[in-house]
Amino acid sequence: MVKKMKTTKSAAKRFKITGSGKIVSYGAGHRHNLEKKGMKRKKRQLQKREVLKKDLKNIKPLVPYLK
Repeated sequence: MVKKMKTTKSAAKRFKITGSGKIVSYGAGHRHNLEKKGMKRKKRQLQKREVLKKDLKNIKPLVPYLK
């Protein structure tokens, strides 16, 4: 009997998949110390970004059923 592959729930909440199959996440650095950051910088950090190719090998095993 083969064990089930389990999804890491924290990773499932952080990453989403687009219609074309790319994995996206929000930019880092938008949780604290916001008063010293400019509005332009804060807006840029809130946007979704495509995950880098070199990070995909670490993310794929965490979310095997990501659709």
